[in-house]
Amino acid sequence: MTTAMTSSTSASAVPAGVGPEIIVIDDVTKRFVVRKDNSLKERLVSFGRGRKHREDFWALKGVTAHIAAGTTVGLIGHNGSGKSTLLKVIGGILDPSSGTVSRRGRVAALLELGAGFHPDLTGRENVFLNASILGLSRQETEERFDDIVAFSGIAEFIDTQVKFYSSGMYVRLAFAVAVHTDPDILLVDEILAVGDEAFQRKCLDKIRSFQEQGRTIILVTHSSSQVTELCDWVILLDKGEVRYEGEPNAGVALLRENLEERRKAEGDHSDAVMGRGAILGTRVFPAGGAPGDPVVPGSDLVVEVDFEHYDGMDEWIAAIQIDNTAGQAVYGTNTKRVAVDLEPLRAPRTVRFLMKDVRFGTGQYFVNASLLDFASRHIADHPQAASFQVPYYEPAVGTLYAEPEIVDLGERAPVQAD
Repeated sequence: MTTAMTSSTSASAVPAGVGPEIIVIDDVTKRFVVRKDNSLKERLVSFGRGRKHREDFWALKGVTAHIAAGTTVGLIGHNGSGKSTLLKVIGGILDPSSGTVSRRGRVAALLELGAGFHPDLTGRENVFLNASILGLSRQETEERFDDIVAFSGIAEFIDTQVKFYSSGMYVRLAFAVAVHTDPDILLVDEILAVGDEAFQRKCLDKIRSFQEQGRTIILVTHSSSQVTELCDWVILLDKGEVRYEGEPNAGVALLRENLEERRKAEGDHSDAVMGRGAILGTRVFPAGGAPGDPVVPGSDLVVEVDFEHYDGMDEWIAAIQIDNTAGQAVYGTNTKRVAVDLEPLRAPRTVRFLMKDVRFGTGQYFVNASLLDFASRHIADHPQAASFQVPYYEPAVGTLYAEPEIVDLGERAPVQAD
């Protein structure tokens, strides 16, 4: 049940120093019924046999959270944790099975690609349709129409049916309408991952301007950098339950730990085999430390990899690559690059890589290990064989750590024209 908010509850549930509560989520659960008989034939056969061909799926289990006005809140968690369901319940798109959501103010939601758009209507017609759904009168929409189209950047296609739009064009127009409805609460579900880079930057700039205006934003994203850059508060969901609520960097670190535990639990890859070779094990740790220890900037980083080839190899290459959470390679090397000749691989052998004075930025990193022949053909690969964490660092963000020093050089004299 979703209600208009009439009273405020304890301010201790929200970040210190912020406004009154604008959304109160009280013991919310959401149940979906999952059918096991997917085909028509299966449904006819199972008709009248009770509930044995159905099962309950609890997307949310007793979720309670208080969100303060003017805060930007990140809903984070692995796929299937309940983030999008919670966002839809907050927005009134779904009713909870039990519990209540109280909120006040106008809500604009960007939940699914093309939600609120009719494919057979033009972009122009859908602007008026979508704006009316979000609470604008026709006159208000007419007054803001030119600004909406200018922001979307698709003026030349505004009178084209939206079923011919690309996914990026959908997002541009939907976001443009939502942010021009003057919302008190903006709900965004991973939608910023679809547009091109320039439009993503434009959207992020708009979100920052909303933050300056004291609006409330709830953001579902898998981008850890967006969470730590934009959010004041995070709610970490796991299997429909709140596992953490609080400071973003601590929440992101806990999410990474949970994802690593799930990755290990979903399968033991200690024997990653391709062809006739294998990666038997990989360990990563700071020099003088142990696996699992944080890697602080300036440390020496050790990666040990155990290799085996069942037929034996006279000439071979040991390689590693370090990726960030976005899958981008931030470092890579191998024994051939550094002119190290390895002994023939006749029995399991361990190769140690030592990277001196590493300067990784805050976050989690994954080590991929590979066995190659001397023509650089892959014999065995073990993606995400091990991982390590770099602690949070306040003065800067990014994949590179550097100590910043900023000096105001004063006013510059104007340049004289020739």
